[in-house]
Amino acid sequence: MFRKTFLIVMLMLINISSNVFAESKIAFIDLNYVFNNSSAGKLINKNVEDKTKKINSEFQDYSKKLDTQKKKLLAQKNVINKEEYQKKLNDIENNVNEYNQIIQKKNNDLRMYKEKARVEFTNKLRPILEKFAKDNSISIILKKENLLIGRSNLDATKNILDLFNKDIKKLKIE
Repeated sequence: MFRKTFLIVMLMLINISSNVFAESKIAFIDLNYVFNNSSAGKLINKNVEDKTKKINSEFQDYSKKLDTQKKKLLAQKNVINKEEYQKKLNDIENNVNEYNQIIQKKNNDLRMYKEKARVEFTNKLRPILEKFAKDNSISIILKKENLLIGRSNLDATKNILDLFNKDIKKLKIE
């Protein structure tokens, strides 16, 4: 008798807990899509693209200048003495090393800017996601990148993008 009662109570508990889990709502969003298509994300991407173009342009200008210096030095190789030639060659190599350090620093600064932009974007997106989840009774919001497969009606990317564009026009990256 005790076993029957215990079994019935256990089955009821299992049934109740499975109903609780079945009522949990889940959604997913594509963060990259929201970042790349939001007005703030587009501005950041444009800034990154402009900075990249500037770095590449400076690099190409310096490369041309360096090639001109090397050609000029090679033309003078037979005219000037060995010590003077070696000194000028060392100067060119030192300039190349210095410029490589400058380019490396600029690339690191650009990488840091991208990272700060992503962090700031995530910080601004979090309250929007929390409000969306609360308003729509969603228990869990997942990143689309972390999903193997999901029904398209669970995709909240467009809704989040609209909310983000409405609330955030521009991100301030320091």
